[in-house]
This record gives sequence, structure tokens and C-alpha cells, in this order.
Amino acid sequence: MSDRESGDEQQAQGSGEQELATRTLQIQSKRFYLDVKQNRRGRFIKIAEVGAGGKKSRLLLAMSTAAEFRDYLTEFSEHYASLAGPPNPDNLPEDGKLKSEQMVKENRRYYLDLKENQRGRFLRVAQTRPRGGPRSQIAIPAQGMIEFRDALTDLLDEFGTDDHGESDTEGQNELPESKYLRVENKVFYFDVGSNRRGVYLRISEVRANYRTAVTIPERSWGRFRDMLCEFCDSSSASKTSPGGGGAGGGGGEESQ
Repeated sequence: MSDRESGDEQQAQGSGEQELATRTLQIQSKRFYLDVKQNRRGRFIKIAEVGAGGKKSRLLLAMSTAAEFRDYLTEFSEHYASLAGPPNPDNLPEDGKLKSEQMVKENRRYYLDLKENQRGRFLRVAQTRPRGGPRSQIAIPAQGMIEFRDALTDLLDEFGTDDHGESDTEGQNELPESKYLRVENKVFYFDVGSNRRGVYLRISEVRANYRTAVTIPERSWGRFRDMLCEFCDSSSASKTSPGGGGAGGGGGEESQ
């Protein structure tokens, strides 16, 4: 597991957070992680930027704020496309700002500034802290705003723009609790959730420097279980049959 995943997992366990989905973007020398998370207060998106030197910056957006941000990304992208020619170091705006907007969500305020400096053009997104202190901010290279918007749109299409998710809808509280299974150097997470398309099971595999997940719609759970049972029965039969190789036959998990 990477340092980022390990640290985030420990923090999530301490705060009761559940990770529902994640996207990774590589834009120039920066890597961005877009994570959909859920806690007892509802759903939100955490955006993390990791620079070339490993420096990390994070923003938190409610789902409704993320939808507003997605729309602003389109607006800023269109403005960036309308700019004539490459950045001109001899003709920079006094404050470097080419376009600015603000978003307000309860006690949080976000400042969006399309800026230009000698290294190029970028969108700076800053979030004020509810209790004061330095701002949290990320900087998205202007050339990557469309890619960033598309990744955010995919997450919003899947999980919606309701800050409370669907935790208040009828039947949501009856969903099974999340479980996990540790096998040697791997951890498997089993999370049941729901969106506008119905109930689903997300199975995530986490091991050193690697994470992947599959999503199984509820209507396929029975067939998935039956197929898994067939493999279990077949494996048990081969181990007990003469010449089956016993516990060491047929390969093991390390062959995966």
C-alpha cells in the first residue's frame, strides 16, 4: 500500500469515513486523486494534489459544491480557450489573475482564480478554513481543466449531487455493513452501497502500491455467488481426489 493510501486509510478509520470511489489523474508533473467518501454527515469529494516533490494539498467539497465546481471548470476552460496566444511574460496582469469566481457552502468559501505567471496558466482553487488559519489550495494546469472536469463528472454521474447521499431514503439503513478480509499481504473490502441505478457491491483489493475494485449490481449477486461456490467445490474436490496434489497442488494465491 502506498504512503498516501496507508495514511488516508488510517485517517478514514479514525473518522468513520468510507471510500466509495476514486479517480487518479496525471497532469503534467502533478498527480491528482479524486475520492468520493461518506461519513455519518453525508457524502463529499476529497481532492488531493501531489506535486513533483511529493508535496500534498487537499480540498474537501460537498457533492453539491463539486457539481458547482464542475460547471465552473467548463466556464474557465472556455475562457482559457479564448485567450489569444501563449502566456506573455511581458504582459502579465498585475495580480496574475485572468478570471475569478467564488463558491460558498455553509461555513466554507472557495476562491477560483485562473492565473498566469512566467511558468504558464493554471487554475488555483483555494478553500478557507472554518476556524481560520492558512488556506488549503490546489493548482490545476490550464491544459488539464477539461480532463479534470470529465473525471469529476463521471463521479457525480455515478453518485449524484446530494450532499447526504441516499442515506435518508427508504431502505438505505437496511443495507449490510461493510466488511473486510485480510489474506496474507492483501486486504479485500466489501462495501454495499446504492445510487440512482440501484444497490451494488463494491469489492476492493488493496496491497502494496496497488489498488483495484469491481462493482457488482445486486441483480447479479446470486449468479456471482453460485459461480464462486462452483470454484470452491471444484477446488475442494481436486484436493481430496487421488493424485490431486493435496494442499500444494494446483497453484495458490501467489499465482494471481
